[in-house]
Amino acid sequence: MNAFDSFGPLGFTAQSLAEEAAKMQHKLAAGLETLTEVDEVDYGATRREEVWRDGKVVLYRFIGERAPTAKVPLMIVYALVNRPYMVDLQSDKSIVRGLLERGEDVYVLDWGYPDRSDRYLELEDYIQRWVGGAVDHLRSAYHQDAINLLGICQGGAFSLCYSALNPRKVRNLITMVTPVDFHTEGNMLANWTRGMDVDLMVDTLGNVPADMMNFTYLQLKPWRLFVQKYVGLVDILDNKQALEDFLRMEKWIFDSPDQAGEAFRQFIKQFYQGNGFVKGGIDIGGHPVDLIHVDMPVLNIFAEQDHLVPPEASKALGGLVGSQDYSELSFRGGHIGIYVSSRAQREVPQAIHDWLAARSR
Repeated sequence: MNAFDSFGPLGFTAQSLAEEAAKMQHKLAAGLETLTEVDEVDYGATRREEVWRDGKVVLYRFIGERAPTAKVPLMIVYALVNRPYMVDLQSDKSIVRGLLERGEDVYVLDWGYPDRSDRYLELEDYIQRWVGGAVDHLRSAYHQDAINLLGICQGGAFSLCYSALNPRKVRNLITMVTPVDFHTEGNMLANWTRGMDVDLMVDTLGNVPADMMNFTYLQLKPWRLFVQKYVGLVDILDNKQALEDFLRMEKWIFDSPDQAGEAFRQFIKQFYQGNGFVKGGIDIGGHPVDLIHVDMPVLNIFAEQDHLVPPEASKALGGLVGSQDYSELSFRGGHIGIYVSSRAQREVPQAIHDWLAARSR
């Protein structure tokens, strides 16, 4: 055996290293051709129509291949920090499409893009004016006293506040990867935020820039999100479909709205720093929020490998709500995988539909 074939201290041969280099060269060459074929990526797999608007905030109804069988509409409330099209990213990665296929009547609230005129918006505007306005529109349109609400991440916190303040208007509440206890030990984002001088930040900046928020989230996993992800991109450069999927996800990640300054200040102080769901102190337009008033059926879905909202931060909800019908669903995946992984497409819409169907009477 010559030296070219012998193993070195790192466990690979010169031959295998040469083969890997040749493979890399082939991938890069194929990638140059693939990049010329990649289409402009866009989001959305499902037809939708605007049904209600208040300023920049729009409520969309999503339209499936067949008419819904559910009699009570389901409204999805997303977080402010990213755009809500993550729930309908593409045809094979769409929680919305999965719900529609199972007969649910699905609506999504789109917050739009705040600008300088929105600097002094408060949490009351988001929760009572806009969540409340959309809920009241659906209650009137369907001649229902209450509708079903699905809150995701920060949108779940908003949905909890709304449900506590307006319990008769929410028939069933679903929270997904929703932070409830903001002071759990392993929550890196919450630990960072607790020492933030949010008054200085908002007084200086006004609205909080989207790029600053994105950089903060990326810093939670710098190796994975700054380096490893893009090194791994080489492996799919010769696969047009995989590359378009990657670019679509990147577009979503960096398509982030600025944060309205006053609402951001209130959320950081009352939730991240004050841990208001657990300790009290959340005030929405002069009305205190107590989760004991969340007395409708609750399904709490959390992700086991979530680095933004650890399971313990979500599971705290069970000990705080006043509902006698509280259920949990543990999803094996992360904060983003719960929307886009193949497992999520199989498990999450079905679990939501089954839970709602059992309470449809």
